[in-house]
Amino acid sequence: MEREIMVRAEGLVKTFRSGDGSISAVDNVSLEIYRGEFVAVTGESGSGKSTLLNLLGGLDKPESGSITVDGREITKLKDSQLAVYRRRYSGFVFQFYNLIPVLNVEENIALPLNLDGHEADKKRVDELLRLLGLTERRYHFASQLSGGQQQRAAIGRALIAQPPCIFADEPTGNLDSANSREIVELFRKLVDEYGTTIVLVTHDANVAAEADRIITMRDGKIVDEKVREA
Repeated sequence: MEREIMVRAEGLVKTFRSGDGSISAVDNVSLEIYRGEFVAVTGESGSGKSTLLNLLGGLDKPESGSITVDGREITKLKDSQLAVYRRRYSGFVFQFYNLIPVLNVEENIALPLNLDGHEADKKRVDELLRLLGLTERRYHFASQLSGGQQQRAAIGRALIAQPPCIFADEPTGNLDSANSREIVELFRKLVDEYGTTIVLVTHDANVAAEADRIITMRDGKIVDEKVREA
């Protein structure tokens, strides 16, 4: 049975000015990510991995090339359309949790829908809190949570709109090894039991090892790909 492609990127180019010259952060990159696949993007600092993730998630635009996510070519969207796309169809998880300090866990998770003019379904919120192990913390504020709990709340926020793909940039970068392991196990569960598609940038080999496929970047190019052994 042929696997369905969730993300297709073709000929992506993104450069940044540096003094009198420019740096190719993403240099003619093409790749495909399948629905329900967990992909880790690795590489040294400055290799272009975070820039690639920002392009795939619609946080930035390439100078050339095309990106199609779940059948929607996002490189053709206007800025206003791209903002709506990010709210409704992409879930983002970052190294810094970016929780709103005056909102509790439940309110932080529901925030993307509220910003889009919708109320979160209570059953959906309850399901996420259970999945994230935060049911007993639903009315707690960020200052009352551990780093791991804050990151799980941030993952809940990314999942609330049920986006087709989750983009995570160094999500364990601020966590100790035990909390990092919990987050990676949660991602693995989202893929294996819920069919979530996850694209994750990491410099941690232990985190990358849990992915279905590891893509390595260097100087803005994909230089290696490895598929996880069953």
